[in-house]
Order: sequence, then structure tokens, then C-alpha cells
Amino acid sequence: MDEPTAALATAARRVVDAVVRAGGAVGDRSADLAETLHAVADELDKLAPPLADRMAAMWQPLDSRPHNMVTGWENPLAPPVAIDRAEDGSVTGSMALGLPYQGPPGHLHGGMSALVMDHVLGLANIWAGNSGMTARLTLTFHRPLPLFTELAVTGRQVAVDGRKIHSTGAIGTDDGPGVTAEGLFITPRSSR
Repeated sequence: MDEPTAALATAARRVVDAVVRAGGAVGDRSADLAETLHAVADELDKLAPPLADRMAAMWQPLDSRPHNMVTGWENPLAPPVAIDRAEDGSVTGSMALGLPYQGPPGHLHGGMSALVMDHVLGLANIWAGNSGMTARLTLTFHRPLPLFTELAVTGRQVAVDGRKIHSTGAIGTDDGPGVTAEGLFITPRSSR
């Protein structure tokens, strides 16, 4: 992990969280703060390599991509999700998300659940020795998941049938799952 880049992404994540929490309470300071943030973005734009170079570097073989939308340490849009590989090849992890990820008042947005489950099931497949593209992701919402609460995340590959890979997972609290997922992934023909 590149600590300075990770620190920059963490700071950007804090800005997003603070903007959502502050809302209209910023009042007369909005224009000044926006100007400051635009100046920071301008400085980052000057430092950025050409887009084609950056995209090529982003897709170098890595076990965990730093730019990943769910767990990427250099991606300020990635929610703080920690995921580990269990000895049996399954995936376990945790997350506690705040207001930027809110759907129903005080609860996690269902789209965030889908994003996290898609990534976790895909990671479970990779760590089990198979990988593929998401063909179908079915979520069942059992109950709302609270914000600001430690949520458990799990994923497991359950079957492989030729190019078809089947996986399951869940997001929940100590009270049980709030969301369960079933995924069908297809190994591209060129990968076989």
C-alpha cells in the first residue's frame, strides 16, 4: 500500500462524509469551501498522468486492486470495507458505513448492498480458484441494515459447472442477515 496515496484517499472520503453531514448548514461558507476544493482538484489534475497511462497501470496484475470501487485503498469513493480470506477460501469482512451510503433514513442503501455483494462474491470466486464476470446477482432484503453499525460481510463459492460459477453471501448484524445474495458468474471463453 502506498501510504501517502491512501492518506489522500482517506482525506477525500472525509470531505465527502463532511459535505453530506453538513448539508445546508454550511450556509455562507459554501462558495469559499467549494473554491478551496476546486483548487485541490486542479492541483491533483496537474499531477495526474495521461489517462491511457493511468488505466494501463491500474490493470497490472494485483491480488487486490488499489482502485477497486469497494475495497480500493486509493479510491475515495470506496466505502471502508475490510475483507479477508478465510482458510476454506470463503470471504469474511466487516464495514460500518455512514451518511454518504444512506438509503432509507438511518439505513444502508440497497444499491450499496448490491455493490458490496457483487465484489465479495467475485472475490470469493477468485480466492476459490475460479473467476468470471457477473451474469446474475440476486439479492433478498430481509430487513434494513443500520448505518454507523459494524456489519458482517460473507461470501462463498458453492459450485462450479463448466463456465458457470455459483456463489452466495450475506451482509448482517449480530441479529442475523439483513441481505443475502446469490450470484452466477461466467468464466469468459478466452480465460479458459
